Formats: sequence, C-alpha cells, structure tokens
Amino acid sequence: MTDRAGLAQFLRLRREALQPEDVGLPRGQRRRTTGLRREEIAALCHMSTDYYTRLEQERGPQPSEQMISAIAQGLHLSLDERDHLFRLAGHRPPPRGAESRHVGPGLQRILDRLVDTPAEITTELGVTLRQTPLSVTLVGDRTRHAGPERSLGFRWFTNPASRLPHHPDDHEHLSRLYASGLREVAARRGPGSEAARLAELLLTRSAEFRSLWERHEVGVRPHDTKRFVHPEVGTLELQCQTLLDPEQSQRLLVYTAPPGSEAYERLALLAVLGPVPPAASSSTASQRGSTSA
Repeated sequence: MTDRAGLAQFLRLRREALQPEDVGLPRGQRRRTTGLRREEIAALCHMSTDYYTRLEQERGPQPSEQMISAIAQGLHLSLDERDHLFRLAGHRPPPRGAESRHVGPGLQRILDRLVDTPAEITTELGVTLRQTPLSVTLVGDRTRHAGPERSLGFRWFTNPASRLPHHPDDHEHLSRLYASGLREVAARRGPGSEAARLAELLLTRSAEFRSLWERHEVGVRPHDTKRFVHPEVGTLELQCQTLLDPEQSQRLLVYTAPPGSEAYERLALLAVLGPVPPAASSSTASQRGSTSA
C-alpha cells in the first residue's frame, strides 16, 4: 500500500535539499526556490511536471516501479534512500549489487559536471547507464538498447554496427577483451547469473565468440589509449580514466586528450557538431571503408 503522505513529504524534502549545481544545472540570478523546482526534477526524471506535482500533493494513482526508479535516479538518491522510496510507494525495492541499474549519487554528481568531456557510467557487463552529451556525439546513444543488446559486449558479437566507432586495427583486441571479461564475470557471479545467460546466448549467436570462448582466455585488459572513429572528424586517440564504484560494480569511464593535441581539437569540434544521426553515421562509415579498401 502506498504511503501517500510519507511519499509526498520525502519527495519534497529531497527535492529541496538538491541544489542546481548538484545536478549540473545553472543556478541563475533570480532563483528564489529552496533547492530545485518541481519542473526541474520532473525533467531529470523524464516525466511531466503535472505527474510529479501530483505525487508531492498526495494525488494521482500509485506510481509504477519504473516511475519510482526514474525518480530515485533524478533525485540522486543513495541506495538506502532508493529502497525507502520504493517502500513508501508500495513496492518491493529492486536487488542491489552487480545487476542493479541504479547509479549512486557520487558517480552521478561527477558525471553531471563533465559537460565538455566524453564520459559514461557502465556496469561490469558493459551496459551503459548514463552518458554525457559529448559521449553521445562521439559513439552514439548507448543507453537506448533493451534486453541483452544493452551489453556492448553482446552487441559487439551480434551487431556489426556496434564496431563502427572503434578503429578497425583494435577490433581483434576488443573481441578478446569482451570474451575474456565475460568469462571472468560469469565465473565470479556463477551459473544463472546475467553474465552466464549472456554467454550461453552468444554461444548460439556468434561463431567468433564461440572460437574465443573455447580458448578460456582471461586477464585481457583494455589499452590505456582508445581510438574512436567519428564519421565527421575522423580518428580520435583518447586517454581513458576509470573510477570504480565497488558496491554497485559500476565504473565511470572518462575520455580525455592532452590540450593542444589533434584529438583535443577534434573533441572541441565534436562539441559544436552535436550527435550524428545513426543512418548518416553508418552511411559515412561505409563510404570511408569502401574508399580505404
């Protein structure tokens, strides 16, 4: 049963405790509201202001688990706060740990401040949970997938388009990296885990994966330098820094280039260009491949 009064009060207090800079928003000179406005939280939660307002006013139907999850993320709640919010809404809290999709407030705050840097938060299975706008411009929207396709490693072996943003000379190493990484996670999480299910599915879908899986290779590590290929600006060699959240088995990947380098200038150009439509990206990449051949 939903505790409407408790839910409304909890939402209001958490909204008022958040400041614009906590979520990457400008404060502005005319702000009089304590904390964030309702319309700002609604936008962060990807819902209408009217719907969110009704929750704070103890009105409307019981929010779904999906809605509560979105609100927990938009309010930058900790895991304990998220679980409390679910209970107030009359739902069982989702599981914690490696398969959780809730991004902790610490990683989220850092990501919100990386407005001019490609960065993403991923799970141990390569599921992208959050991206900065420049990351979307660089490699596309990796959060739009559903089911097993949410994992980049799964898409790598089943969808050739997933390889387009990566330099062709790195493909062999990346294939070994994803197969090795999945084997390590599957062994750590055990039979019946999401990792084990992905491996079983890939064994039926990809001959390349089957070949790599049979090697029982572990310990393959990513290169410090990542080479991305963008259809408009070409190849960018970027350094990758990683910040881990061990409680959630999530990592924040930040891609940077030394100031004054060619990659640095190309990143600045990307920020101006904005995202390339998927169709245009695939077409341009195909043309480049046929030309280089």
